[in-house]
Amino acid sequence: MPAPTRSSGDLLADRRYAWAEAALAEGDAAAASDLAAQVLEIAPGYAPAWLLLGRARAADPAQRQAAADAFRSVLVLDPDDALGARLHLAALGEGDGAANAEAISPAYVRALFDGYAGRFERHLVEGLGYCGPALIRAALERLRGPDARFGTVLDLGCGTGLMARALDGLAGTLVGVDLSPGMLAQARRTGRYARLQEGDLRGFLEAEPAASADLVVAADVFIYLREIGPVLREAARVLAPGGLLAFTLQGHPGERGAV
Repeated sequence: MPAPTRSSGDLLADRRYAWAEAALAEGDAAAASDLAAQVLEIAPGYAPAWLLLGRARAADPAQRQAAADAFRSVLVLDPDDALGARLHLAALGEGDGAANAEAISPAYVRALFDGYAGRFERHLVEGLGYCGPALIRAALERLRGPDARFGTVLDLGCGTGLMARALDGLAGTLVGVDLSPGMLAQARRTGRYARLQEGDLRGFLEAEPAASADLVVAADVFIYLREIGPVLREAARVLAPGGLLAFTLQGHPGERGAV
């Protein structure tokens, strides 16, 4: 899911950009690279074209360095990295460990999900069979029983409100936080949240009073964090005695290390 593409401001450049995207989608990286370069001749400050040029060049191992240079040009034009250039640099093995740890920028996540908000639920639930919120509810009921009730619930990365629906009958006051205004607009329409806040998880939790929540949930969220430790510490701080933190993690197809 690429971040939404802004117009270059030039109709000819925009048309060539569209052709370049189509060429890359069809596997013709050389044509895509040539067309992206033509776009940049017309609109050298158009960051999405630099990103596309990098993607096209990255398909050829001989152009690895040229691809990295293109991605760095994106960052010059887009320091907040709403287009996700750092992810591409990390995939090329460029940069040190600290830079790679910050590859997923908040600006990229925000742009990604703002553009995805309108079709998020249909694609996730109907297309991919997503059931993270249902798994969390089932785990809570196994642990506390089907009649369990949680007075105050913090929904981290609430998205469009799928977790809120899954907690019907279990949650009292429900508070949600998400980076994406588009997602929050969808969540607001559910009418299930007492409060919705735009922001990152750590900053949100730091502002919550200690021992103020009975349940903190995070469905398919932690994969987008640079560091999970600070969020877990803050979640523990805001939980009341006996409170629970419930979250999902994604599986990994590779070999398992020692636990």
